[in-house]
Amino acid sequence: MKTVNIYTDGACKGNPGSGGWAAILEYDGREKELCGGENPTTNNRMELIAAIEGLKALKTECNVNLYSDSQYLINAINKGWLENWKSKGWKKADRSKVLNDDLWKELDVLLQKHTVKFIWVKGHDGHIYNERCDTLASNKAESFM
Repeated sequence: MKTVNIYTDGACKGNPGSGGWAAILEYDGREKELCGGENPTTNNRMELIAAIEGLKALKTECNVNLYSDSQYLINAINKGWLENWKSKGWKKADRSKVLNDDLWKELDVLLQKHTVKFIWVKGHDGHIYNERCDTLASNKAESFM
């Protein structure tokens, strides 16, 4: 199975406000940039959409290293929040509705197709792919203003 690196970021001008997302797929020395946006939206939705669109771009089952500066995204997977939400009917521990459940459900389906390792990177810390994604997402958010 191929191992693909996916780097993602989301941006929002106002929260809610005009948003953008970006994903860069890297495999075997080749890169593919994806980006888009919405208005109105939130930063968390853009972070999730970036991961979803990156995974949707894969044509075959892959091992994926998905890099994000979003602790919301990374912790939901790595700390088991997503599995807990599913088991509780998309409710949080306080029994309130999970925000962005439409996107979490879509991401969950994609996670069944691929083996994905979620890796947190510190934002705005010079990580070349994170910086590129941030620029792409920010520019897209501005274009929706």
